[in-house]
Amino acid sequence: MMTDKIQLYEEQHIRTAWVEDEEEWYFSIVDVVGVLTEQPDIDGARNYWKVLKIRLKEEGNQLVTNCNQLKMKSPKDGKRYKTDVANTEQLLRIIQSIPSKKAEPFKMWLAQVGRERIEETIDPEFTKVENPIGVDENRKVAREGGAIAGNARKEIEDRTGQPVITSQNAKQLQNLVTGLIESVVDDEGI
Repeated sequence: MMTDKIQLYEEQHIRTAWVEDEEEWYFSIVDVVGVLTEQPDIDGARNYWKVLKIRLKEEGNQLVTNCNQLKMKSPKDGKRYKTDVANTEQLLRIIQSIPSKKAEPFKMWLAQVGRERIEETIDPEFTKVENPIGVDENRKVAREGGAIAGNARKEIEDRTGQPVITSQNAKQLQNLVTGLIESVVDDEGI
């Protein structure tokens, strides 16, 4: 099963897909190329990727051969078309092939997307999406989320007679999330 989602990087859309069977994020290569090369439109990014793909193939780079395609919504007409996609590891290699001042900040953004997925896995309520605009709406959503989490905690504590949150398990959770992020950063050379 695939769930596609638009992620924002500096107010630019990056089409992404979470493939449940593989437990892997995939990113539209054309969207990422457009951000890194600061192409004004999708056609410019598509052409840049086409030329880069040819160059990588000529160099014998297996990365291009291993790229997948997924049906994603087109930013032009909203219809779904097969689009070249890359997982995080592949995308980091592609980023290294593109001279861009945005490369390092984009790598950090990728790590954040990974962290959010980990948080969604730990707390499924995190997957409920609202799109608040402005401080007041954000405050309202934050309060609602806090109330839901607080009520769930209280209910579990009432049922089990045990506290859910202790200094020990809160610290372990933070260490787990921090360790996973550091692992991704170290493995990918971010």
